[in-house]
Amino acid sequence: MKLSLGRSLLKVLRAQKKISKRIEKAVAKTRGRTKRSASRPAKSILIETAAFGSNPGHLVMKSFVPTAPLPKNPALVVLLHGCHQTPESLDVAAGFSKLAKERGFVLLYPQQKRANNSQNCFNWFRPSAVARDRGEVRSIKQMVEHICERHRVDRSKIFVAGLSAGGALTGALVANYPSLFAGAAIIAGMPFGSARDAMSALRAMKSGARSPPGGWGRPIAEISPETRAWPPITIWQGMEDRVVKPVNALACVAQWLEVQGIAENSGRLEEKPWGRLQSWKVSGKLKVALYSVSNMGHGLPIKKRKSVTALRSADPYVIPVEISAPAEMMRLWGLSRFRI
Repeated sequence: MKLSLGRSLLKVLRAQKKISKRIEKAVAKTRGRTKRSASRPAKSILIETAAFGSNPGHLVMKSFVPTAPLPKNPALVVLLHGCHQTPESLDVAAGFSKLAKERGFVLLYPQQKRANNSQNCFNWFRPSAVARDRGEVRSIKQMVEHICERHRVDRSKIFVAGLSAGGALTGALVANYPSLFAGAAIIAGMPFGSARDAMSALRAMKSGARSPPGGWGRPIAEISPETRAWPPITIWQGMEDRVVKPVNALACVAQWLEVQGIAENSGRLEEKPWGRLQSWKVSGKLKVALYSVSNMGHGLPIKKRKSVTALRSADPYVIPVEISAPAEMMRLWGLSRFRI
């Protein structure tokens, strides 16, 4: 009786060991698959276009067009990445392609080449790169023209936004082609005409750009002297930015107020949970706004979510705070959710 009981117990223990080993093997396989899938970069949904014009700036053109039905004449959003970024890293972290699907617009991502700049920065400080119909601004204009023709874009709904070097280049694009854009956002950028080479650019970023002779409006007025109508421009700045000193955002504001003949003391100041908003309107329409974001360094602000770690690992220059620049841009630009 005791012997039979002992043998039965031994069989049970052996069976349990076999089951435990099988479970351990299954768990190990699952972990291995998870690690492999995590190490693989997400498949890019951005499409590269090789031929779009003479491309004097030697840039790369990437775009995203939602597969879902689009409006007959969709809007176009042009996004310019910052240094050490790629269109893919910015898109994944900030979710612009998801917004494009939801709201039915086309995305254009110009990309810098390391052959042009070792830090992957747009050359916003080189006069030859930002002169009208030359260099990088000309390349981007050609990209815009190409995608407008191909996807029947509503030319009254072309918007542009850029981060850091991309923000500085955004200002250059609007200065050169003001009638091309219906709205713009300069995020942690620099005023147009604040540098002429890499060394002066670094000094201006770190210490603050010096106003040129004749004031900040002069560099823009010199290249677009006949322009009277300008797109509304929002300027975004992290108050803890150690890469671009926050005083540069004030210079950007001064530049766009001056070129439009708007008095600085005519603005409205509002304290917000995320920081401070200063806005200037003419006849009830927003012309210039400064978003000063508290507790934020150098980057694009995006609303905090549960997956904060994932956002930071995707792109260190997309920073979770109390306000989302992409969402605010969609609101200001009238890009609401698209319904068929």
